[in-house]
Amino acid sequence: MNASTPADPVQRVRIDKWLWAARFFKTRSLAAQAVEGGRVRLNGQRVKPARVLSAGDELAIRIGELGWIVIVSMLDDRRGPAEAARRLYAETEASQARRREAEAARKLHAGPVREERGRPTKRDRRMIRRFTEDG
Repeated sequence: MNASTPADPVQRVRIDKWLWAARFFKTRSLAAQAVEGGRVRLNGQRVKPARVLSAGDELAIRIGELGWIVIVSMLDDRRGPAEAARRLYAETEASQARRREAEAARKLHAGPVREERGRPTKRDRRMIRRFTEDG
């Protein structure tokens, strides 16, 4: 296992392991699935999860509706606190602007609250019954 310390930086890291360490994905297997599925591109090309990253590589990452374009600044194969994970990459200005716009648009077009709550309440069922029954 590659154990890295500040004095001994990691030289080779798989893309799925780096995505997990940079906290883009909760598990390494989810990161590997995203890379296999084409939701992560390295320098504009699809790659396999075992592809080795190097500092300066550009990653395009899509998770759901959100997307990031980041430049790899450091390599690490261990998952640490979020503050340490943010130092592993630098997000481009265009990526930040697009993500903010997407988040704002999602807040504006939020659907009715009823869709998110699941089963109808007792009051809702009574109203449905009144509406659907004759009389």
